[in-house]
Amino acid sequence: MSSPTLNALVHTMRYEAEGIVSVELRPATPDVDFPAFEAGSHIDLHLPNGLVRSYSLCNPAGERQRYVVGVLHDRRSRGGSRYVHQQLRVGMTLPISAPRNNFRLHEDAARSVLVAGGIGVTPIWCMLQRLVALGRPVEVVYCARTRREAAFIEGIEALADKTASITWHFDDEQGAPPALARLLAGRGADSHYYCCGPAPMLDAFEKACEQWGYAHAHIERFAAVVAESASERHGFEVSCERSGQTLEVPAGKSILDALIDAGLNPGHSCKEGVCGACETAVLDFDGELDHQDGILSKIERQSGRTMMICVSRCTGKRLVLDI
Repeated sequence: MSSPTLNALVHTMRYEAEGIVSVELRPATPDVDFPAFEAGSHIDLHLPNGLVRSYSLCNPAGERQRYVVGVLHDRRSRGGSRYVHQQLRVGMTLPISAPRNNFRLHEDAARSVLVAGGIGVTPIWCMLQRLVALGRPVEVVYCARTRREAAFIEGIEALADKTASITWHFDDEQGAPPALARLLAGRGADSHYYCCGPAPMLDAFEKACEQWGYAHAHIERFAAVVAESASERHGFEVSCERSGQTLEVPAGKSILDALIDAGLNPGHSCKEGVCGACETAVLDFDGELDHQDGILSKIERQSGRTMMICVSRCTGKRLVLDI
């Protein structure tokens, strides 16, 4: 079954930057609090056009009477961000998920370095507010194509006078994209590094952290990195340990859809490998796990302990899941 939802009221919509609006949601039922959340969390919006989209929370962690998300009007939108910008209005109500966190902040780190690319600033802004509130040392590297397209600049600048230091990089002013290897040099192996932004930036971030020996590197992707995979062209058997069912997952069909068709209905939401709702424990498998999600780290993928069954598959003939 899909994940349980909360009923939310669209209380405020605000222009934050060119192509970006923030949406403040409040409980639709008076005197009811939203579930608490931690910095790095996201929620799913169940939009009236039938789409489900995940957005990072950017208001201060700990607030229970509102959730705030930032939404970029993506030129390649398949209907999610376009609906938010063109049709979502103050006063409407919509179902949302409870917060989930696949991008956890290590609050006790000696130092945190937060790297934002464009709309990827949304979880970074939440993390920054939390670390400043705790009095923890933090540095922000904020990159965008232009200053006009950078959201939350005023709020971030206001925190620069406290424990935070800010490095700005705007491509049009610098004449080039950010050189992350240079920007991250000399920050220390004990620091924790976080990055949210477009795929090329995340790749450059991971490469830079590997180059400098930064083991504590964390990323969050906007979308799963779906590559052409041989595992899509063949089926395999899935054994469900707890339910006792065994079923075939044919070529071109997701594990999640096969389980739903068999009447099992595991938890799920986005069906795109970015929300984490369908993460399932793996007990055994033949061949290799073909991870196609945008959540698990390289180490987590290599461990073979869990997978996102909405997009990931198995290259072998048999997979055993804790379902």
